[in-house]
Amino acid sequence: MVTTGLIVRLDAKPEKEEDLAAFLRDALPLVENEPQTVAWFAVRTSASSFAIVDVFPDESGRQAHLDGPVAAALTEKATELSQRRRRSSGSMCSQRS
Repeated sequence: MVTTGLIVRLDAKPEKEEDLAAFLRDALPLVENEPQTVAWFAVRTSASSFAIVDVFPDESGRQAHLDGPVAAALTEKATELSQRRRRSSGSMCSQRS
């Protein structure tokens, strides 16, 4: 059962839109190796805006993801690729099984 999740919004720097899109595509194999990441989506919401949506069974799963390779790589590349990053976390209000 999923109980917690993250939404990370990213705005690419000018001329870095495709680099950020490629970074997000390349992150998928890393996330696939995270057993507590139930679902992970990287979405392009406009020409320069992106979002990552991921969900976890519990807080320890969320924390494991935040301590993992994708979050580390994003933190490392954030100043190069994005001009703004906003992260929201929360508990599930409802879900369809």
